Amino acid sequence: MSPFGRSLRPVKHPYLASAAWAAVLACIALSCGGPRETLVLPRGTVDALVPLPAQLQSHPTAPALRVTAGWDWQVDSVWATHRGFWAQWLPGSAQPVSGSEAQPAPLRVVRVEGLASEAYRLGVDSVSGVRIEATTAAGAFRGLTTLRQLIPAVCESGPMVPVDQPAPPCPHGFEVPAVHIADAPTYSHRGLLLDCARHFMEPDFVKRTLDLCAQHKINVLHWHLTEDQGWRLAIEAYPRLTEVGAWRTEADGTRHGGFYTREQVRDIVAYAAERHITVIPEIELPGHSRAALASYPWLGCTGDTLPVEHRWGVFKDIYCAGQDTTLGFLKAVMEEVVALFPSPYIHIGGDEAPKVRWEDCAACQTRIRQMGLPDAHALQSWMIGEVARDLARHGRQIIGWDEIHEGGLPPGATVQSWRGTGGGWEAILQGHDAVFSPTSHCYLDYPLATTNLEKVYHWDPLAEAPAGYRAGDPGMGRLLGGEGNLWTEHAPQHLVESKLFPRLIALAEVLWTPPALRSWEGFQRRLDVHYDRLDRWKVQYEPEAVHANLHISAGLLLTPAASARSAASAA
Repeated sequence: MSPFGRSLRPVKHPYLASAAWAAVLACIALSCGGPRETLVLPRGTVDALVPLPAQLQSHPTAPALRVTAGWDWQVDSVWATHRGFWAQWLPGSAQPVSGSEAQPAPLRVVRVEGLASEAYRLGVDSVSGVRIEATTAAGAFRGLTTLRQLIPAVCESGPMVPVDQPAPPCPHGFEVPAVHIADAPTYSHRGLLLDCARHFMEPDFVKRTLDLCAQHKINVLHWHLTEDQGWRLAIEAYPRLTEVGAWRTEADGTRHGGFYTREQVRDIVAYAAERHITVIPEIELPGHSRAALASYPWLGCTGDTLPVEHRWGVFKDIYCAGQDTTLGFLKAVMEEVVALFPSPYIHIGGDEAPKVRWEDCAACQTRIRQMGLPDAHALQSWMIGEVARDLARHGRQIIGWDEIHEGGLPPGATVQSWRGTGGGWEAILQGHDAVFSPTSHCYLDYPLATTNLEKVYHWDPLAEAPAGYRAGDPGMGRLLGGEGNLWTEHAPQHLVESKLFPRLIALAEVLWTPPALRSWEGFQRRLDVHYDRLDRWKVQYEPEAVHANLHISAGLLLTPAASARSAASAA
């Protein structure tokens, strides 16, 4: 084992791989003299499946399905509108060998009754081809994604493969192993928090991240859009939020910023929806709001003119809970947010909100007395409750960090527990739903010395379940699932993938695969195969899983240099 947690292996140069396959094909076609239907094709493997399906029956001695003329798509009429995108998602275009009578491989996607939301059944055999059964389009898409992993990684093609990659060495097709799979997720909420507020990320990068999430059956993008250091969402009613709040001056005098237009947001949300990923926006309140206060100083308790913050940390200037104008602002912002995001949930933050200004603010103290509240923590709960009630008029629920529990939870609120899982379990016992993302296992911006791949994989969301917890009991809330959090104080866009991968893949398996089936050794073996697919997509997954650098001419194995990325400190 390497110090990075996996055995080192040589980089397989894509051009050498292409040349090798070309040589094999040329030998068969020109020298071997055999019939064309014996053409050797790249073959997929069940060892490429991550996350591991709930039920997998492989048939290693059975003939594989040969796909030599593309796919013959037969999609249930109820999903006809999905067929075009599904065909783009699944590699399979192939040119039949000249003179052959190859036919497209049958691929049937059939709607059946009785399966869970994302559940599917997948069968592959050499005679009848591929059959995917599901009750929902999401389930069918998850099945197609599993099928994609059964196709050899070297045959990956399409938009996820960078244009500078060589053409896949599969000009005449590939083989898919015979399998029967029945699969469904363990948890319904399997998310990634992407902080685009502290460092702005380009829309195309957000889309690429969505593609990578979908490939690993992550179904929620928690999009962190507002912070002390930047406001990233265009709001028509308050244009200074992006004219002023989207930009900050760094300590060295450089300017950083950017924002998403309404059209870009709609495009990203639609892109996610095609992949059956829900985008949950986070609009922070009452804390982490310096960018908004810089745009409109009257939103704060002092009215002071403040810059958009360039330092990291927690700051005492927050939204004023005593002024009706501030509440009016928040409700107007949320009106535009719900128009852009169809998610049933809106995340309102609620964490790390110092009450220093509120204690000295006459308006806030008056509000406390008028509402009969005991203290400033209860004032925060009242403020969040006002926003929650307004969102409920639009049929939406709030999610907030576990601090929202401190002054009492509004009806219907879901708690995201980050300071361990205790706050989430307390909420569940009180009848509220929860999502877990504890710093101990789920903060993917943390350095590897703190949270490595093995630690993430061994996380058990139920490990600290209280004695009184019984899933499904009347009055009991639900553990919806978990999220990997990628805060970006120390992770601008070019470092994001190296923080996420491969740790996000481990978390994806924790949240999808039944605990009894999970094995660290088995995961390592499958991940080692999966790296070929990440290489094909040019995912920057180092340093945890850096390949060895093989000096071919000298026959020397060079020690991989430690990446500067591992030096990034935790938020």
